[in-house]
Amino acid sequence: MFKPKVSIIGAGNVGIRYAYSLLQSGLARSIVVLDSDKRRAEGEVMDLASGMPYLSPVEIFSGDYPDLKNSDLVVITAGKKQLPGQSRLELAKDNVGILKEIIPQVIKYSPESILLIVTNPLDVLSYAAYKISGKKPQEVIGSGTVLDSARLRFLLSKHCNIDARNIHAYILGEHGDSEFPVFSSAMIGGVFLGDYCRICNSCDHKERLQHIFEAVRDFAYKIIERKGETSYGIGLALTRITEAILKNENSILPVSCLVSEYYGAQDLYMSLPQILNNTGVRETLKLELNAEEIANLRKSAEVIKANIKGAGL
Repeated sequence: MFKPKVSIIGAGNVGIRYAYSLLQSGLARSIVVLDSDKRRAEGEVMDLASGMPYLSPVEIFSGDYPDLKNSDLVVITAGKKQLPGQSRLELAKDNVGILKEIIPQVIKYSPESILLIVTNPLDVLSYAAYKISGKKPQEVIGSGTVLDSARLRFLLSKHCNIDARNIHAYILGEHGDSEFPVFSSAMIGGVFLGDYCRICNSCDHKERLQHIFEAVRDFAYKIIERKGETSYGIGLALTRITEAILKNENSILPVSCLVSEYYGAQDLYMSLPQILNNTGVRETLKLELNAEEIANLRKSAEVIKANIKGAGL
C-alpha cells in the first residue's frame, strides 16, 4: 500500500505553513520536519500534532537527516532572508552554501526522492540544487511561479467577477521582477481572454491588464510591507504541487525546471508550463507565445543567467 512520505527541511514560516496545509490535505501519511534549530522544529510539530484528532491519519514528527529515508518528496524551504542592504547575489551565494550542506545529506539518506526547492532566489537555487545533487533534472523542481499565477487568476477573477477556478492564466519566467504574464493564451471558461474583453468591453482592457500584472508582480512586496513576510499563499501552492506529484496527476503547473531549449532560452531553471506526475516533470509544454511574450521570456532568461553566473554556478 502506497503511504506517501514528505520531508520538509526548514521550520520557518514557509515550511510550517506548508506543513499545516499538507496536514489538512490528507495527501501524506508521514511528514518529517527538519531544522537546524531542532528545538523550534520540535515545538512546531508538537503544536501541529495537537489537532490530529480532527485530521486524516498521518504521522508527523521532527527529526534529523537519517529520518529522510524513503521520502517520496523532500521540500527545502531552509535559507537566509535578504537583509537590509544585502544584494540579491549576496543572498544567492549564502543560500547556495546552505544547499551545499543540505543536499548531500538528502542524497545520502533518500536518493530516490523528488526535490522541491522553495528557497530564494528560487531559479538560481533550483539550478544549484540540480548541479549539487547530480539527480535527473526532472526530479529537481523549483516551486516557480505557481503562486504568482494563482495571484494573477485571483485578480482577474475579481476584475471580471468570475470564479477563479474558471480562469486559466500563467505568469512565466523568473520567480522575481522579470517574470511576465501570458495573456495571449489566457482563458475564461474556454474563451480567450482577449475575446472575452472585447465582448465585455467595459474598460480599457490593455491598460487594466497591465495594472493587474503589476499588482501580481508587486504582491509579495505589499504583503511584506504590512506583515513582514509571506507564507500562507506559498504553503497552499506547495500543497498543490505536492498533490500533482503524489497523486500522479499529470497536472500542468508553472514550476521551475531545467530548460533545454525554449524560444532560445537554455541551460537554466525558469518557470514554464510543466506536466507533473510521480516522476517529477514529465514534459514541458511549448506555448504559442506572441512576439512581446517571447521578448519578455528572453529578457527574463538573461536575468536568471546573470544571477546564476554571479552566484558562481
